[in-house]
Amino acid sequence: MNFIQTEIPGVILIEPKVFHDPRGFFYESYRRKLFAANGIKDHFVQDNISSSAKGVLRGLHYQIAPRAQAKLMRVIKGSVYDVVVDIRPRSKTFGKFVAVTLSAENRKLLYIPKGFAHGFCVLEDGTEFMYKVSDYYSPEHERGILWSDPGLAIPWPKLDRAFILSEKDKKYPTLSSL
Repeated sequence: MNFIQTEIPGVILIEPKVFHDPRGFFYESYRRKLFAANGIKDHFVQDNISSSAKGVLRGLHYQIAPRAQAKLMRVIKGSVYDVVVDIRPRSKTFGKFVAVTLSAENRKLLYIPKGFAHGFCVLEDGTEFMYKVSDYYSPEHERGILWSDPGLAIPWPKLDRAFILSEKDKKYPTLSSL
């Protein structure tokens, strides 16, 4: 596996080594010792899978302490435009974001440490998104930032349809108002 530091220290893009043969392919998507050797030492406790239509935009979500979550994201079918925003108040990269395309085709994974908001826009119908989290879902610790926050200026992809958002995601505050 190739572990690539992004522009925001701690956010890591992971390229697995994929083995192809006439039967198909094989790759490891997670090996605890290898991840720990590359700075990812979280103990993941829950796997989540979502399926979405093209144009669904989820986020920007996070959980606050003591139930903050680190996440390990990947797409198992289709593709997403994945966005991570640094919301750590004392960070040199506070308010900055990293955006990558994750797909079943490129098989890349994205590691997101605690202290980041996360969201994604689905680029293909029937996309299945899978991710590990380091703490359990806790509704009372769940928070979010408005996906279209002008202060963040995230360049969401232009699609041939309007974004589909939950009512909750439409109403989150901007980062500067938190």
